[in-house]
Amino acid sequence: MTVKAVTPRVVEPPARLGMGVSVYPSATAMVWPGDAHTHEAVAVPGVRLAPGDVLVEVELATVCGTDVEAVLGHRRTQAPLVLGHEQVGRVVALGRGGAKTTDGHRVSLGERIVWSAAVPCGRCVRCRRGLQQQCLSLQKYGHERMRRGWELSGGFATHTHILDGTPLVRVPEDIPAAVLAPASCATASVAAAIEAAAELVPLDGAFVLIAGAGMLGVTATAMAVEAGARVVVSEPIPERRESALAFGAAGAADPAAPTGSSTGLAAVLAKTGGRAPAPTVALELSGSPAAARSLLDAVDVGGVLVLVGQSAPGPDLGIAPEALIRRLITIRGVHNYAARHLEQAVRFLSDAWQRYPFAEQVGETFALADVDAALAARTHPRVAVRP
Repeated sequence: MTVKAVTPRVVEPPARLGMGVSVYPSATAMVWPGDAHTHEAVAVPGVRLAPGDVLVEVELATVCGTDVEAVLGHRRTQAPLVLGHEQVGRVVALGRGGAKTTDGHRVSLGERIVWSAAVPCGRCVRCRRGLQQQCLSLQKYGHERMRRGWELSGGFATHTHILDGTPLVRVPEDIPAAVLAPASCATASVAAAIEAAAELVPLDGAFVLIAGAGMLGVTATAMAVEAGARVVVSEPIPERRESALAFGAAGAADPAAPTGSSTGLAAVLAKTGGRAPAPTVALELSGSPAAARSLLDAVDVGGVLVLVGQSAPGPDLGIAPEALIRRLITIRGVHNYAARHLEQAVRFLSDAWQRYPFAEQVGETFALADVDAALAARTHPRVAVRP
Protein backbone atom coordinates (compact mmCIF):
# COMPACT_ATOMS: atom_id res chain seq x y z
CA MET A 1 0.00 0.00 0.00
CA THR A 2 1.47 3.34 -1.04
CA VAL A 3 -0.12 6.62 -0.01
CA LYS A 4 1.09 9.80 -1.65
CA ALA A 5 1.98 12.48 0.86
CA VAL A 6 -0.09 15.61 0.38
CA THR A 7 -0.79 18.71 2.39
CA PRO A 8 -4.00 18.20 4.39
CA ARG A 9 -6.88 20.55 3.62
CA VAL A 10 -8.15 22.46 6.64
CA VAL A 11 -11.92 22.65 7.00
CA GLU A 12 -13.27 25.40 9.24
CA PRO A 13 -16.23 24.14 11.33
CA PRO A 14 -17.79 25.98 14.27
CA ALA A 15 -15.07 26.69 16.84
CA ARG A 16 -16.76 24.58 19.52
CA LEU A 17 -16.35 21.46 17.37
CA GLY A 18 -12.59 21.79 16.93
CA MET A 19 -10.75 22.12 13.64
CA GLY A 20 -11.56 19.68 10.87
CA VAL A 21 -8.73 18.35 8.70
CA SER A 22 -9.38 16.32 5.57
CA VAL A 23 -6.60 14.27 4.01
CA TYR A 24 -6.63 13.32 0.34
CA PRO A 25 -6.01 10.53 -0.44
CA SER A 26 -7.69 9.48 2.81
CA ALA A 27 -5.59 8.61 5.81
CA THR A 28 -5.60 4.84 6.28
CA ALA A 29 -5.44 2.84 9.49
CA MET A 30 -4.86 -0.90 9.76
CA VAL A 31 -7.48 -2.01 12.25
CA TRP A 32 -7.24 -5.27 14.20
CA PRO A 33 -10.80 -6.59 14.71
CA GLY A 34 -9.87 -9.05 17.47
CA ASP A 35 -8.85 -12.65 18.07
CA ALA A 36 -8.52 -14.91 15.02
CA HIS A 37 -8.94 -12.00 12.61
CA THR A 38 -6.48 -10.33 10.27
CA HIS A 39 -6.11 -6.57 9.98
CA GLU A 40 -8.49 -4.54 7.85
CA ALA A 41 -7.67 -1.27 6.10
CA VAL A 42 -10.01 1.53 7.16
CA ALA A 43 -10.06 4.90 5.39
CA VAL A 44 -10.24 7.97 7.64
CA PRO A 45 -10.92 10.91 5.30
CA GLY A 46 -11.37 13.50 8.04
CA VAL A 47 -9.90 14.22 11.46
CA ARG A 48 -11.23 16.75 13.95
CA LEU A 49 -8.37 18.30 15.90
CA ALA A 50 -9.19 19.75 19.30
CA PRO A 51 -7.03 22.61 20.59
CA GLY A 52 -3.55 21.26 21.25
CA ASP A 53 -4.01 18.19 19.04
CA VAL A 54 -1.51 17.29 16.32
CA LEU A 55 -1.84 15.26 13.13
CA VAL A 56 1.36 13.44 12.17
CA GLU A 57 2.19 11.58 8.99
CA VAL A 58 3.93 8.36 10.09
CA GLU A 59 7.39 7.91 8.58
CA LEU A 60 8.11 4.50 10.13
CA ALA A 61 6.64 2.35 12.88
CA THR A 62 8.29 -0.61 14.61
CA VAL A 63 6.59 -3.69 16.02
CA CYS A 64 6.88 -3.95 19.81
CA GLY A 65 6.46 -7.18 21.73
CA THR A 66 3.21 -5.92 23.25
CA ASP A 67 1.74 -5.59 19.74
CA VAL A 68 2.52 -9.25 19.16
CA GLU A 69 1.13 -10.21 22.58
CA ALA A 70 -2.14 -8.50 21.70
CA VAL A 71 -2.77 -10.47 18.50
CA LEU A 72 -1.68 -13.71 20.20
CA GLY A 73 -4.21 -13.13 22.97
CA HIS A 74 -1.57 -12.76 25.69
CA ARG A 75 -2.58 -9.19 26.47
CA ARG A 76 -6.05 -7.94 27.23
CA THR A 77 -7.30 -5.60 24.53
CA GLN A 78 -10.53 -3.93 23.52
CA ALA A 79 -10.87 -4.52 19.80
CA PRO A 80 -11.21 -3.11 17.27
CA LEU A 81 -8.04 -1.10 17.66
CA VAL A 82 -5.11 0.34 15.75
CA LEU A 83 -1.95 -1.22 17.14
CA GLY A 84 1.49 0.38 17.12
CA HIS A 85 3.09 2.76 19.63
CA GLU A 86 6.70 3.00 18.42
CA GLN A 87 6.99 5.41 15.52
CA VAL A 88 8.45 8.62 14.16
CA GLY A 89 6.68 11.08 11.89
CA ARG A 90 6.18 14.62 10.62
CA VAL A 91 3.64 17.18 11.72
CA VAL A 92 1.10 17.90 8.97
CA ALA A 93 -1.66 19.72 10.88
CA LEU A 94 -2.19 21.43 14.24
CA GLY A 95 -5.29 22.13 16.29
CA ARG A 96 -6.16 25.66 17.34
CA GLY A 97 -3.46 27.20 19.50
CA GLY A 98 -0.85 24.77 18.22
CA ALA A 99 1.23 22.50 20.42
CA LYS A 100 4.57 22.56 22.23
CA THR A 101 7.29 20.02 22.71
CA THR A 102 8.45 19.03 26.19
CA ASP A 103 11.16 21.73 26.11
CA GLY A 104 8.64 24.48 25.34
CA HIS A 105 9.32 24.73 21.60
CA ARG A 106 6.25 25.62 19.55
CA VAL A 107 5.69 22.87 16.99
CA SER A 108 5.79 23.82 13.31
CA LEU A 109 4.37 22.05 10.29
CA GLY A 110 6.88 19.67 8.74
CA GLU A 111 8.83 19.07 11.96
CA ARG A 112 10.00 15.53 12.65
CA ILE A 113 8.93 14.28 16.07
CA VAL A 114 8.40 11.30 18.32
CA TRP A 115 5.67 11.22 20.93
CA SER A 116 4.94 9.43 24.16
CA ALA A 117 3.20 6.06 24.07
CA ALA A 118 0.63 7.46 26.49
CA VAL A 119 -1.19 10.67 27.27
CA PRO A 120 -1.96 11.59 30.92
CA CYS A 121 -4.69 13.94 32.06
CA GLY A 122 -2.27 16.07 34.10
CA ARG A 123 -4.93 16.72 36.77
CA CYS A 124 -5.64 13.54 38.75
CA VAL A 125 -4.05 12.69 42.11
CA ARG A 126 -1.39 10.51 40.47
CA CYS A 127 -0.44 13.17 37.95
CA ARG A 128 -0.14 15.69 40.77
CA ARG A 129 2.16 13.24 42.57
CA GLY A 130 4.44 13.15 39.53
CA LEU A 131 3.22 9.73 38.40
CA GLN A 132 1.78 10.80 35.05
CA GLN A 133 2.74 7.42 33.57
CA GLN A 134 0.13 5.82 35.86
CA CYS A 135 -2.56 8.50 35.41
CA LEU A 136 -6.00 7.39 36.54
CA SER A 137 -7.38 8.11 33.06
CA LEU A 138 -4.28 7.26 31.04
CA GLN A 139 -4.82 6.72 27.31
CA LYS A 140 -2.23 4.71 25.39
CA TYR A 141 -1.55 4.81 21.68
CA GLY A 142 -2.00 1.39 20.10
CA HIS A 143 -3.89 0.11 23.15
CA GLU A 144 -7.29 1.84 23.09
CA ARG A 145 -10.44 0.64 21.39
CA MET A 146 -10.99 2.52 18.14
CA ARG A 147 -13.63 5.18 18.68
CA ARG A 148 -15.36 7.92 16.76
CA GLY A 149 -13.20 11.04 16.82
CA TRP A 150 -9.99 9.14 17.54
CA GLU A 151 -9.76 6.64 14.72
CA LEU A 152 -6.05 7.26 14.08
CA SER A 153 -5.02 6.16 17.55
CA GLY A 154 -2.03 3.93 16.76
CA GLY A 155 1.15 3.79 14.72
CA PHE A 156 0.08 1.19 12.15
CA ALA A 157 -1.50 3.84 9.98
CA THR A 158 -0.52 6.51 7.48
CA HIS A 159 -1.23 9.16 10.12
CA THR A 160 -1.57 9.36 13.89
CA HIS A 161 -3.90 11.75 15.69
CA ILE A 162 -1.92 12.95 18.73
CA LEU A 163 -4.09 14.19 21.57
CA ASP A 164 -3.49 17.37 23.54
CA GLY A 165 -1.24 16.70 26.53
CA THR A 166 0.86 14.04 24.84
CA PRO A 167 4.60 14.67 25.41
CA LEU A 168 6.26 15.52 22.07
CA VAL A 169 10.01 15.61 21.36
CA ARG A 170 11.74 16.95 18.26
CA VAL A 171 14.24 14.60 16.63
CA PRO A 172 17.21 15.30 14.33
CA GLU A 173 16.88 14.92 10.58
CA ASP A 174 20.08 12.91 10.16
CA ILE A 175 19.17 9.95 12.39
CA PRO A 176 17.60 6.97 10.58
CA ALA A 177 13.93 6.34 11.29
CA ALA A 178 14.77 2.77 12.32
CA VAL A 179 16.85 4.18 15.18
CA LEU A 180 14.26 6.73 16.30
CA ALA A 181 11.00 4.77 16.10
CA PRO A 182 11.66 2.59 19.19
CA ALA A 183 12.36 5.71 21.27
CA SER A 184 8.71 6.09 22.23
CA CYS A 185 8.57 2.69 23.92
CA ALA A 186 11.75 0.62 24.20
CA THR A 187 14.31 3.40 24.64
CA ALA A 188 12.21 5.57 26.94
CA SER A 189 11.22 2.56 29.07
CA VAL A 190 14.89 1.67 29.48
CA ALA A 191 15.66 5.29 30.43
CA ALA A 192 13.04 4.96 33.19
CA ALA A 193 14.56 1.66 34.37
CA ILE A 194 18.09 3.07 34.40
CA GLU A 195 16.89 6.08 36.40
CA ALA A 196 15.09 3.81 38.88
CA ALA A 197 18.32 1.92 39.52
CA ALA A 198 20.62 4.95 39.56
CA GLU A 199 18.52 6.67 42.23
CA LEU A 200 19.75 3.97 44.61
CA VAL A 201 23.09 2.80 43.18
CA PRO A 202 25.32 5.14 41.12
CA LEU A 203 26.01 3.50 37.77
CA ASP A 204 29.51 4.92 37.34
CA GLY A 205 31.73 2.03 38.36
CA ALA A 206 28.79 -0.27 39.13
CA PHE A 207 28.58 -3.95 38.20
CA VAL A 208 25.28 -4.47 36.35
CA LEU A 209 23.47 -7.68 35.42
CA ILE A 210 20.79 -7.53 32.70
CA ALA A 211 18.39 -10.32 31.81
CA GLY A 212 17.44 -10.30 28.13
CA ALA A 213 19.20 -9.06 25.00
CA GLY A 214 16.19 -8.04 22.95
CA MET A 215 15.58 -4.39 22.08
CA LEU A 216 15.22 -3.40 25.74
CA GLY A 217 18.23 -5.40 26.87
CA VAL A 218 20.74 -4.14 24.32
CA THR A 219 19.53 -0.56 24.81
CA ALA A 220 19.97 -0.91 28.58
CA THR A 221 23.42 -2.38 28.02
CA ALA A 222 24.54 0.61 25.97
CA MET A 223 22.98 3.12 28.38
CA ALA A 224 24.63 1.50 31.40
CA VAL A 225 28.01 1.29 29.65
CA GLU A 226 27.77 4.95 28.67
CA ALA A 227 27.09 5.74 32.34
CA GLY A 228 30.33 4.00 33.35
CA ALA A 229 29.05 0.56 34.38
CA ARG A 230 30.48 -2.90 33.69
CA VAL A 231 27.67 -5.03 32.28
CA VAL A 232 26.94 -8.75 32.03
CA VAL A 233 23.92 -9.89 30.03
CA SER A 234 22.07 -13.17 30.57
CA GLU A 235 20.43 -14.37 27.35
CA PRO A 236 19.61 -17.90 26.07
CA ILE A 237 19.80 -17.11 22.33
CA PRO A 238 23.41 -17.19 21.00
CA GLU A 239 22.86 -14.49 18.35
CA ARG A 240 21.48 -12.14 20.97
CA ARG A 241 24.41 -12.78 23.27
CA GLU A 242 26.66 -11.66 20.42
CA SER A 243 24.50 -8.58 19.98
CA ALA A 244 24.87 -7.74 23.68
CA LEU A 245 28.65 -7.77 23.28
CA ALA A 246 28.33 -5.42 20.30
CA PHE A 247 26.42 -3.02 22.56
CA GLY A 248 29.25 -2.93 25.07
CA ALA A 249 28.60 -5.83 27.46
CA ALA A 250 31.75 -7.14 29.16
CA GLY A 251 30.28 -10.63 29.21
CA ALA A 252 27.26 -12.58 27.99
CA ALA A 253 26.00 -15.67 29.84
CA ASP A 254 23.73 -18.51 28.81
CA PRO A 255 21.15 -19.03 31.59
CA ALA A 256 20.43 -22.52 30.19
CA ALA A 257 24.06 -23.67 30.41
CA PRO A 258 24.79 -26.63 32.74
CA THR A 259 26.00 -25.91 36.25
CA GLY A 260 29.74 -25.30 36.18
CA SER A 261 29.81 -24.41 32.48
CA SER A 262 32.16 -21.61 31.44
CA THR A 263 29.23 -19.95 29.65
CA GLY A 264 26.91 -20.15 32.66
CA LEU A 265 25.88 -17.10 34.64
CA ALA A 266 27.99 -17.85 37.72
CA ALA A 267 31.16 -18.35 35.66
CA VAL A 268 30.65 -15.23 33.53
CA LEU A 269 29.91 -13.09 36.59
CA ALA A 270 33.04 -14.34 38.31
CA LYS A 271 35.15 -13.70 35.23
CA THR A 272 33.92 -10.17 34.51
CA GLY A 273 33.13 -8.87 37.99
CA GLY A 274 36.69 -7.91 38.88
CA ARG A 275 36.80 -6.99 42.54
CA ALA A 276 33.01 -6.84 42.76
CA PRO A 277 31.67 -9.95 44.56
CA ALA A 278 28.30 -9.67 42.81
CA PRO A 279 26.23 -7.18 40.75
CA THR A 280 24.81 -4.24 42.65
CA VAL A 281 22.25 -3.48 39.91
CA ALA A 282 20.05 -6.03 38.15
CA LEU A 283 17.58 -5.20 35.37
CA GLU A 284 14.94 -7.74 34.33
CA LEU A 285 14.04 -6.97 30.71
CA SER A 286 13.29 -10.42 29.30
CA GLY A 287 9.81 -11.04 30.69
CA SER A 288 10.90 -14.40 32.10
CA PRO A 289 9.87 -15.22 35.71
CA ALA A 290 12.86 -17.56 35.96
CA ALA A 291 15.16 -14.70 34.93
CA ALA A 292 13.72 -12.45 37.61
CA ARG A 293 14.36 -15.14 40.23
CA SER A 294 17.95 -15.65 39.06
CA LEU A 295 18.62 -11.90 39.21
CA LEU A 296 17.24 -11.69 42.73
CA ASP A 297 19.54 -14.52 43.80
CA ALA A 298 22.56 -12.92 42.11
CA VAL A 299 22.30 -9.30 43.24
CA ASP A 300 24.72 -8.22 45.98
CA VAL A 301 23.97 -6.93 49.46
CA GLY A 302 22.58 -3.41 49.23
CA GLY A 303 21.74 -3.91 45.56
CA VAL A 304 18.66 -3.03 43.54
CA LEU A 305 16.54 -5.20 41.24
CA VAL A 306 14.43 -3.34 38.67
CA LEU A 307 11.56 -5.30 37.12
CA VAL A 308 10.33 -4.18 33.70
CA GLY A 309 9.69 -7.18 31.47
CA GLN A 310 6.84 -8.93 33.28
CA SER A 311 3.96 -6.50 32.92
CA ALA A 312 1.43 -9.30 32.26
CA PRO A 313 0.08 -11.65 34.98
CA GLY A 314 2.44 -14.52 35.78
CA PRO A 315 3.76 -16.71 38.59
CA ASP A 316 4.90 -15.28 41.90
CA LEU A 317 8.59 -14.71 42.55
CA GLY A 318 8.36 -16.52 45.86
CA ILE A 319 10.42 -13.97 47.77
CA ALA A 320 11.32 -14.65 51.39
CA PRO A 321 11.13 -11.39 53.38
CA GLU A 322 14.11 -12.52 55.45
CA ALA A 323 16.32 -12.55 52.34
CA LEU A 324 15.38 -8.96 51.47
CA ILE A 325 15.89 -7.81 55.03
CA ARG A 326 19.29 -9.36 55.64
CA ARG A 327 20.64 -8.53 52.18
CA LEU A 328 19.20 -4.98 52.19
CA ILE A 329 17.76 -5.59 48.71
CA THR A 330 15.47 -3.05 47.01
CA ILE A 331 13.03 -4.20 44.33
CA ARG A 332 11.53 -1.55 42.05
CA GLY A 333 8.93 -1.86 39.33
CA VAL A 334 8.87 0.27 36.17
CA HIS A 335 5.80 0.51 33.97
CA ASN A 336 5.39 3.15 31.26
CA TYR A 337 7.53 6.27 31.66
CA ALA A 338 7.42 10.02 32.25
CA ALA A 339 7.99 12.77 29.68
CA ARG A 340 11.57 13.29 30.86
CA HIS A 341 12.40 9.70 29.94
CA LEU A 342 11.35 10.29 26.33
CA GLU A 343 13.61 13.35 26.29
CA GLN A 344 16.46 11.24 27.72
CA ALA A 345 15.82 8.55 25.10
CA VAL A 346 16.13 11.00 22.21
CA ARG A 347 19.25 12.62 23.67
CA PHE A 348 20.86 9.21 24.14
CA LEU A 349 20.07 8.03 20.61
CA SER A 350 21.20 11.35 19.13
CA ASP A 351 24.56 10.96 20.83
CA ALA A 352 25.13 7.19 20.64
CA TRP A 353 23.38 5.80 17.56
CA GLN A 354 26.58 5.71 15.49
CA ARG A 355 28.59 3.95 18.23
CA TYR A 356 26.16 1.06 18.59
CA PRO A 357 24.29 -0.98 15.94
CA PHE A 358 20.80 0.27 16.77
CA ALA A 359 19.67 0.39 13.14
CA GLU A 360 20.65 -3.26 12.69
CA GLN A 361 18.19 -4.30 15.41
CA VAL A 362 15.35 -3.50 13.00
CA GLY A 363 15.06 -6.21 10.36
CA GLU A 364 12.66 -6.38 7.45
CA THR A 365 10.46 -3.42 6.60
CA PHE A 366 6.88 -4.27 5.60
CA ALA A 367 4.28 -2.27 3.72
CA LEU A 368 1.37 -1.04 5.80
CA ALA A 369 -1.00 -3.52 4.14
CA ASP A 370 1.30 -6.35 5.27
CA VAL A 371 1.12 -5.57 8.98
CA ASP A 372 -0.03 -9.13 9.79
CA ALA A 373 3.18 -10.48 8.25
CA ALA A 374 5.17 -7.94 10.27
CA LEU A 375 3.52 -9.12 13.49
CA ALA A 376 4.42 -12.72 12.64
CA ALA A 377 8.08 -11.99 11.85
CA ARG A 378 10.61 -13.20 14.43
CA THR A 379 13.96 -12.56 12.76
CA HIS A 380 15.09 -9.45 14.66
CA PRO A 381 14.30 -7.67 17.95
CA ARG A 382 12.22 -5.30 15.82
CA VAL A 383 10.73 -5.24 12.33
CA ALA A 384 9.25 -2.14 10.76
CA VAL A 385 6.09 -1.00 9.02
CA ARG A 386 6.39 1.81 6.48
CA PRO A 387 3.11 3.43 5.35
